[in-house]
Amino acid sequence: MLRLTLAQMRRSLGRLTAAAIATAIGTGFVAATLLTGGVITRASYDSVTAELADADLVVDGDVGEIHDEIRATPGVVAADPLVASGAELQKGAQRSWQLLVPVPSDPHLGALRVEEGAAPAADDEIALPEGTAERLRVQVGDTVDVRYWQWDDDTEEGTENVVPATVTGLTSDPGGAWTQFGGASLVTLDALRTWGDLDEEYLWSDGMIVRAPKDTAAVQAALQALSDGVRVLTKDEASDERIREIADGDNVIVVIVLGFAAIALVVAALVISNTFQVLVAQRARMLALLRCVGAVRGQLRRAVLLEAGILGVASSVAGVVLGTVFAQVALSVLRRVQQQVPLPEFVQVTPSVVIVPVLVGTAVTLLAALVPARAATKVSPIVALRPIDAPDVGSRAGRLRLALALVLTVGGALAFPLAIVGAHTRSDDAVIWLGLGMLGGAISFVGILVGAVFWVPRVVDLMGRLLGRTGPAARLAAVNSVRNPRRTAATSTALLIGVTLVAMMSTGAASARLSAAAELDTHYLVDITVWPTDGQAVSSEIVEAVTGVKGVERATVVRSAEVTLEDDRWLTAWEVTPEASNVLRDDRVPDALRDGAIVLPFDNGEPSVEVDLAEVDPADPDAPTRTVTLDADVVESPRTGDAYVTPATFDELAGGAEVATTLWAMVGSDASAGEVVDAVRSALSSESVSVESPASERAQYEQVINVLLAIVVALLAVAVVIALIGVANTLSLSVIERRRESAILRAIGLTRRQLRLSLATEGALIAGVGGLFGALLGLLYGWAGAAIAFESLGDARLTVPWVDFAVIIAVALLAGLAASVIPARSAVRTRPVAALSVE
Repeated sequence: MLRLTLAQMRRSLGRLTAAAIATAIGTGFVAATLLTGGVITRASYDSVTAELADADLVVDGDVGEIHDEIRATPGVVAADPLVASGAELQKGAQRSWQLLVPVPSDPHLGALRVEEGAAPAADDEIALPEGTAERLRVQVGDTVDVRYWQWDDDTEEGTENVVPATVTGLTSDPGGAWTQFGGASLVTLDALRTWGDLDEEYLWSDGMIVRAPKDTAAVQAALQALSDGVRVLTKDEASDERIREIADGDNVIVVIVLGFAAIALVVAALVISNTFQVLVAQRARMLALLRCVGAVRGQLRRAVLLEAGILGVASSVAGVVLGTVFAQVALSVLRRVQQQVPLPEFVQVTPSVVIVPVLVGTAVTLLAALVPARAATKVSPIVALRPIDAPDVGSRAGRLRLALALVLTVGGALAFPLAIVGAHTRSDDAVIWLGLGMLGGAISFVGILVGAVFWVPRVVDLMGRLLGRTGPAARLAAVNSVRNPRRTAATSTALLIGVTLVAMMSTGAASARLSAAAELDTHYLVDITVWPTDGQAVSSEIVEAVTGVKGVERATVVRSAEVTLEDDRWLTAWEVTPEASNVLRDDRVPDALRDGAIVLPFDNGEPSVEVDLAEVDPADPDAPTRTVTLDADVVESPRTGDAYVTPATFDELAGGAEVATTLWAMVGSDASAGEVVDAVRSALSSESVSVESPASERAQYEQVINVLLAIVVALLAVAVVIALIGVANTLSLSVIERRRESAILRAIGLTRRQLRLSLATEGALIAGVGGLFGALLGLLYGWAGAAIAFESLGDARLTVPWVDFAVIIAVALLAGLAASVIPARSAVRTRPVAALSVE
């Protein structure tokens, strides 16, 4: 049987090539998806913890008593404190409040990059961000004045100091670690301690980052053994915690990557199965002839499975190579186009990336070959030699097929509402609910494909009757498109799979963008905050300067007061006026406001809280603390140090005392946040103010999301290719099967142009049905997937990408036309006499 199998494979090389291409592209799609998942995870982790640079370990907690022991631990190459502070820089009339971070003891522990000059080596040196140097109008080698305050505990007074510092270099922030502050300056640790007025306790209170490239796990255990009061995490563990914090307890990146990988597996399985089943079904007559000359059923089944196994392994290995090359090329292009987002240089090829696609491709090819081979060998040779008709709904086999299709479709669809409700009510189990949704989607889609032989020919027939009025070629195409319902269903299904995937991803991407934007709104309420560093109120000049910047949509001055709760928790209470409400990105805070209540970012466990104003009279430190009892309303927010009250409640809380003021500003939706923030800093370069930009950090996350969606779009291009291959395969096979029929039509007068037009119309008709229904199914699956994935984060925002859908349907029609070109060319170039002589 091996010789017979190899001989059949050589004889059917053209047909096997079609199935091999489908298998290779399907497995390549899986491999590229797994590789892309690794890139997405790495890029996301590096973005949320950019300030950790390339640290191997993170010691989280107060390390004041053990920081020397950490550095002395065997295996630790370097260790630096996680600390930052700020000071005001001045050059002539130009001023800029600047975040300061210490020069790293090891290059791998520094998030900043010195682009020009060198890092500071002395306490009177500083390396500035390029934007700050431009605003202060200084270059490497110039000096700037550093203005800082020092608090004297004995006199309980602060003194202002001004010292010169030499600019030794210009820094950049490639990972966006300090985007919110417009970058950061490098100074020595002693200079940071002095200029930031940091005591020893504060210096080590936030932990350390550690460089330990060798035997990291052993070093981690040794560091953890130093103290029970700290946690020692790898950088990936710290990144995972940060993402869970942002996503309210779940790692949404892992959820999305697993979901996309599962989709790729299902799609590859369906495409390979559909193409190979068509191939084996087309050879049913040959299998019947072999049975007539003495081959038994078992021999034929083994021959088909052996053929499928050889083809599956070879094609899957080629697909893995193809997918890896595609993923690397796409990554290289994205690294050049999206330089603002940290992307790895190379894809990471793991054993799962190689083994999983090969196993999937081989297994699916074997299963796809087994079903039609078994069906072909169960009937008698004489019956198998006759054309295969569509299953009749009235027959026993037809009723079973229809019942199976309905059970799978309805049963799988019922999993969607269950998964959505579960993701909303039990968000901690998001991966489980996403898995349920994926399983339900796969089952329901398989049900639709199983029943396609019943509904696709009927829809094609209906559309064909309407199209048949345009001419004889169209009428012939309409009749031919439904003569073999199995072939019609298989051809349309090939494109249905690809279009459903593209439409689903387009819908999911559009909904993901809206949902992510809404989630970012809850984390970054205000785009720009400006507060005077000299303790004065926000002046009218500052307000005019900010509102005059192009791209600032609106701005308002907001009062704030430092308060403490009865459990000694410290907060900043903000007065939210109607004008301030218009600046906030999240409507939940204004909606929750009411007189006599305070909106807290956490559940205090009580319906009301006692709020103390810490400094009723700044001129009299011994003045009694004012205590007010307020109702506690909770709006979850990562800004755990902020609370919000109405103007009437703020007046009651402050009691007429002087309070600090801050300027809140909103960036217009059509403006670039980074450019607007830079313009605001330039406009305030002569003022003693600090400009913080949550909008810039928000824009950084949005940039990451856009890059991830760009990767998805690149994978969608592969899905389109899969759809084209599927249509071309099945249409080519159908033309080969109908070669004698085409010859008869040519013999009775059908011209080459009419035959070519008939095949093109038939391809467009069948592809149009697959494209239209694929778009509708993709919309439903995309909505369901987005709802499940984002319900764990909050309310999912669903949308319809109309432009994408128009493009998808147009591409589907073009795919049908393009797929008919080669078969039509083959049909019209073959002479009728030669075609009639072929059996």
